[in-house]
Amino acid sequence: MLNYRQLHYFWVVAKTGSIVRACDQLNLTPQTISGQISLLEQTYGIELFRRVGRQLELTEAGRQALPYAEQMFQLGGELEAMLRARPDEQQIQFRVGVADVVPKSIVYRLIAPTMELSEPIRLTCREDKLERLLADLAIQRLDLVISDSPMPSHLDIKGYSQKLGECGISFFATEELARRHGADFPRGLHGAPLLIPGQETVVRSRLLRWFAEQQLQPRIIGEFDDSALMQAFGQSGSGIFIAPSVIADEVMQQYGVQLIGQTDAVAESFYAISVERKVKHPGILAITEGARRELFTPLNL
Repeated sequence: MLNYRQLHYFWVVAKTGSIVRACDQLNLTPQTISGQISLLEQTYGIELFRRVGRQLELTEAGRQALPYAEQMFQLGGELEAMLRARPDEQQIQFRVGVADVVPKSIVYRLIAPTMELSEPIRLTCREDKLERLLADLAIQRLDLVISDSPMPSHLDIKGYSQKLGECGISFFATEELARRHGADFPRGLHGAPLLIPGQETVVRSRLLRWFAEQQLQPRIIGEFDDSALMQAFGQSGSGIFIAPSVIADEVMQQYGVQLIGQTDAVAESFYAISVERKVKHPGILAITEGARRELFTPLNL
């Protein structure tokens, strides 16, 4: 069985860069630390460090072992803090993964109700590609994933998708662009400079299909997976851009742009993906109930 004390000595030496500095941190003698690391190496028949001059360097085995040790002792620290907390101080961990294509304003408004719960919540948010987030959800590193699409059918991962809601999209432009292209919506979009969501977003294909149905050919000058970056370019006057209609007022106020038109024919949908069919986590319940009660109207569900 792995000797965690020996592994801890290895980890501290690797992090501090020398046995001398590790001695200062652990309040141990060099002989004790080097002896325990040697025993760890002998147990598995490997070398974790090599001496280069007066310095210690990690071997390939040491480099591979270090990230595992890092995670183990980080989790151990969190476990110790949880165990030391008084029952009335203990927080409910709520780990949320956010697909990088979901607008951050929507994410904030979805998650905000968790801050008003009577139970103390410790929220951890992480943004990444959907498939990587779902992989972490499967091994319970996350409690929930927020996405613009349900659980993909081709992934061999157990998960359940709840539709939080959907809404139409709105088109925004600076005052100058609105004056040139906003008078006759949607016909004014024909030939207009346009910023659109990137290929990984669900709404992109719906938007392009709507343009084809309306016989519109805007001049696409930029594609963005990150909605905040698209909005920043829109604020600068580079082109007309879109955002979910439920945050239209917020977009106009934050970016100083004008609303030139809206359509419900192009819908953006948002989903909560969890490993439980029957949701029990208070954070997930707060998100699903808040979305349906405050963010999306019943007609849009």
